[in-house]
Amino acid sequence: MALEIPGQFNIAEYFIERPAREHPQRIAILGEPAALTYGELAVLVRRAAAALRASGCRPGDRVLIVLSDSAEFIAAFFGAAKIGAVAVPVNSMTRSPEYAYYLADSGARFAIVHASSLPEFLPGMLGHRPEALIIVGHQGEASRISGARNWSDWLAPSSAVAESHPTSSTDTAFFLYTSGSGGTPKAAVHQHKDMLVCALSYAQGVLGIQPFDRTFSVSKLFFAYGLGNGMYFPFSVGAATVLNPERPRPENIAELLARHRPSVFFSVPTFYNLLLREAERGLAIDFSSVRLAVSAGEALPAEISEQFRARFGLQIVDGIGSTEMLQMFISNRPGDARPGTCGREVPNYEAVILDESGHPVRPGEIGNLWVRGLSAFAQYWNKPELTAATKDGFRVNTGDKFFRDAEGFYHYCGRSDDMMKVAGMWVSPGEVENALLGHPLVAEAAVVSSMDRSGLLRPVAYLVLRAGGNPSPQLAREILHDLRARLAAFKCPQEVHFLAELPKTATGKIQRFRLRQASPNEQP
Repeated sequence: MALEIPGQFNIAEYFIERPAREHPQRIAILGEPAALTYGELAVLVRRAAAALRASGCRPGDRVLIVLSDSAEFIAAFFGAAKIGAVAVPVNSMTRSPEYAYYLADSGARFAIVHASSLPEFLPGMLGHRPEALIIVGHQGEASRISGARNWSDWLAPSSAVAESHPTSSTDTAFFLYTSGSGGTPKAAVHQHKDMLVCALSYAQGVLGIQPFDRTFSVSKLFFAYGLGNGMYFPFSVGAATVLNPERPRPENIAELLARHRPSVFFSVPTFYNLLLREAERGLAIDFSSVRLAVSAGEALPAEISEQFRARFGLQIVDGIGSTEMLQMFISNRPGDARPGTCGREVPNYEAVILDESGHPVRPGEIGNLWVRGLSAFAQYWNKPELTAATKDGFRVNTGDKFFRDAEGFYHYCGRSDDMMKVAGMWVSPGEVENALLGHPLVAEAAVVSSMDRSGLLRPVAYLVLRAGGNPSPQLAREILHDLRARLAAFKCPQEVHFLAELPKTATGKIQRFRLRQASPNEQP
């Protein structure tokens, strides 16, 4: 599929105005609190755009968005992009220090915040107060905060006409902050063309999303993965999205599946595993409407994939993307998914695995994955040195270790700083974790490196048990004995530590750096 990127391009025009012209009565948003048609959504986006413009928002200004998945989130995001401003969606469930960082780092002049986030957001605002604070929900909150306005009062009249700014395809459209699984979040700067590239190459080119589909994403809109799944992927073909403003919980997800019956379901490996565990405990989860289940965020263990297919009759399509590339650049295909792999290159993307000297490795050899595609981020905001270290011309260093097999399937081995060499040989934490998940009492597993008394690195396992499993030295010995039957001896941990839960980012990725920092006798 050859891409044709127009010189002048605005994402609000393409993803909102275009479908509103073509089918204004078609449902765009399902979920809470009420359904919205494309025509109604376009009016809401125009009103938000006109209100931002009337408030003094200019092209290039950053608009911080602290909202749950909702029509207001979508209106704020595309309303900013429509007038040439820069949408900056961030986690609406985080803490004051993070909000202080986002405000100072982005330099946002405007902030649109849900009332439920104010207890944490307001203290974070002390060091950098935006010029305009718009509050969604709880009518009385705005009156108690100096200079704040309520969303419904602030919106321009429904008759307002907000012309789209004539942005070029390479103008900045939005920032997306990395999840910070290994340190301070960084703002990846994305251009208007990037969403178009991902929608055409992956959503349509690989997943085959159709106008009749209803998509549902467990990952939230403020993450790169969720932003595509729950917003611009369905909007690119005039399909509907099911929005969930709440924190994802198995009971809540099961209820939404039953009520709205999505046909395309997006989640992360951690939540697929959680759904399996809850189904084992008796929770009724109906996937009968789902024709396509997709996973990303981190590699999907083959054990979880096989267990999910056995219970629900669905083959999960696993892939890998990043905030820097906006969405997936390597993926399995529906009907041609190979468990335990991330698949092959998405159309219009090129991947190469290099050794430490920058030379391509042979098939089967582990190296550093670099990727090239037109959706690549332009830069890290205000971090030129880090940008230069991550981008080499048009290629992006993913920071991941991979190998490619003889059939062209890519196998994820771990983050570069998660990999370990034991006895001079590479050990992939993902391979060991997948083998550990094969034990009937192991629900979650994380493997990290630890230095022994001799100063040598060795793998250590941290496990979460299924219901009915009781942590004990005897169980640890049993699990390790079982593991040695599956893996070469040098790959097997010598120690097992049981935890109530593994430390994770808001996207569900395991924070292995916290496990490495914890002493064997401490819970991270």
